[in-house]
Amino acid sequence: MKKIFSILAALSLLACSEKSNNDYVTIQGTIANADNSTLTILGKNFKKEITLNEDGTYKDTLKVLQGFHGFNDGKQQSFIYLKNGYDLGLSFDASNFQESIEFTGEGSLTNNYLGKKIQLIKDEQLDKYELLFQMDQAEFDSKIAEIKQKTDDLISQTKGLEKEVVDMETKANKELIDFLVSNYNKEHMALASIKKGAPSPTFNYPDNNGNSVSLEDLKGKYVYIDVWATWCGPCKVEIPYLKEIDNEFKGKDIAFVSLSIDKMEHKEKWLKMIQDEKLQGIQVLADKDWNSDFVTAFNIKGIPRFILLDKDGNIVDANAPRPSDPNLKGLLNSLEL
Repeated sequence: MKKIFSILAALSLLACSEKSNNDYVTIQGTIANADNSTLTILGKNFKKEITLNEDGTYKDTLKVLQGFHGFNDGKQQSFIYLKNGYDLGLSFDASNFQESIEFTGEGSLTNNYLGKKIQLIKDEQLDKYELLFQMDQAEFDSKIAEIKQKTDDLISQTKGLEKEVVDMETKANKELIDFLVSNYNKEHMALASIKKGAPSPTFNYPDNNGNSVSLEDLKGKYVYIDVWATWCGPCKVEIPYLKEIDNEFKGKDIAFVSLSIDKMEHKEKWLKMIQDEKLQGIQVLADKDWNSDFVTAFNIKGIPRFILLDKDGNIVDANAPRPSDPNLKGLLNSLEL
């Protein structure tokens, strides 16, 4: 339940109202402004790459385990619910990815509901639930009531969902609210020390050249920290965007630090990826992976995680926008760099 994927995991058992006797999914559509020649569908022990035609159209069949899947165009990822029997249309514009996703045909009702749920999760910052736990009690209680009302309204306003879907979503929403409420006190205490303006926890870790790098060394610059690992797929998706940001702000008063939580026994794999991917900025390896002091101090339970500090080492945003998020450039441009 740490990020969008885990929050949405409850959707993986959803049924849908459209019926078919086929034992496979037919999926087709058009991808406008595609940068890559394939559309990839990912599930548990499942991966299918679908080749696009020159005009961006595609059509293929899949045999799947009913449930929650991801799809991506090589750079951007979102989510899809698949069930054998669907004849599903999926189209989007790669230059305006999430906002342009459109589902049609059999299976579209549940998937359009899923799209609205994803947007609601983002709008209410449930993919950054740490921000909710940083609120004071009164603000938190008000926000929880608002989230409950919006999730209930989304179900009731989506006409045609089967009773089974409604029941499962009602249960999932209740479990989400219960999770937030029951964890508030513990998480609020843990996160109070990393609120905006607070001094950042520090680190002193070796870089890829064997030299020690500490936050103290970077005083006088803003610091954007990417907490990642070589085994983390979503982390690797952010790499080209981080390179772009690094190049755009090169020479300005900001340091880009990639802090890996790979295990020490995987150090060679980490070094190889730095070389193979031509990773930029400052590359450091945490001493005790998930249990490293810096990681636990920021209450990091899922990666990638991005942190922005000011020139004095104080926290600007303990859960900063990702490099792929257009809001990051706006945030950095607003700083005195």
